[in-house]
Amino acid sequence: MTAMTSTSPQTPQTPQGPQTPTALHTPVIGWFEQHARDLPWRRPEAGAWGVMVSEFMLQQTPVSRVLPVYEQWLARWPRPADLAAEAPGEAVRAWGRLGYPRRALRLHGAAQAITERHGGDVPSEHSQLLALPGIGEYTAAAVASFAYGQRHAVLDTNVRRVFARAANGIQYPPNATTAAERKLARALLPDEDERAAKWAAATMELGALVCTARNESCERCPISAHCAWRLAGKPAHEGPPRKGQTYAGTDRQVRGRLLAVLRDALTPVPQAALDAVWEEPVQRARALDGLVADGLVEPLADGRYRLPLT
Repeated sequence: MTAMTSTSPQTPQTPQGPQTPTALHTPVIGWFEQHARDLPWRRPEAGAWGVMVSEFMLQQTPVSRVLPVYEQWLARWPRPADLAAEAPGEAVRAWGRLGYPRRALRLHGAAQAITERHGGDVPSEHSQLLALPGIGEYTAAAVASFAYGQRHAVLDTNVRRVFARAANGIQYPPNATTAAERKLARALLPDEDERAAKWAAATMELGALVCTARNESCERCPISAHCAWRLAGKPAHEGPPRKGQTYAGTDRQVRGRLLAVLRDALTPVPQAALDAVWEEPVQRARALDGLVADGLVEPLADGRYRLPLT
């Protein structure tokens, strides 16, 4: 892909010039076929449900942390109906320390809807996937593409970074996905469904393994010769500073400790057991109230707490 110019360095543009998008497909897909990780959700036996579970778990969570929880989850709930038959609190319990536990509740809700509306089979239509609770545009496109081999633009953080650098010559994409990025992603899609699905997986893997957020390995990149950012000398990010997420001392940490107590308990726990996990009472109460508001914790009339049953 040739380097591109635009009036705004942060605005993705449709690729132009003598090199068409098809010139990128072969090297990227070829690289993927040689270097893709052997992940359980990429195997045929995973099915659409396995793909969906992985997509929920991988949001903001590295593969290394997801793998053991994913395998335990699928062993316990091999089909959506198996999960739907359990209390939502069991999904939260099995989620363990993956973080952002509301994803567990959303996945449980999606399993219930799949069981009620689609006979227990994950639907293949993008519109039906998008209509499931807890499913956004990215997850619907990912499941339709990776599970059913359909042609959709799948834009996660890794793909957006690859496109930002290769097509637009900028180090990082905007903080939130833009309409211009979606237009660019659609323009780059191969015409054939099967090849488009492979391209989606390949660009995601390229961003995860080679075109990483830091310490990118351009010498291993199959399209480095066409990357606008590399050809421009790798100009530094010009947008707002990119701040890493903190955890220690935050409400997220307190919520995690409170949930850990409830996950480990087979019966409702008293307030005193929760009070013991964090000394600062105002922050602890705020974190607990947030868990209750999010439906992750159920308060009982006698002052005890448990994971939700309904």
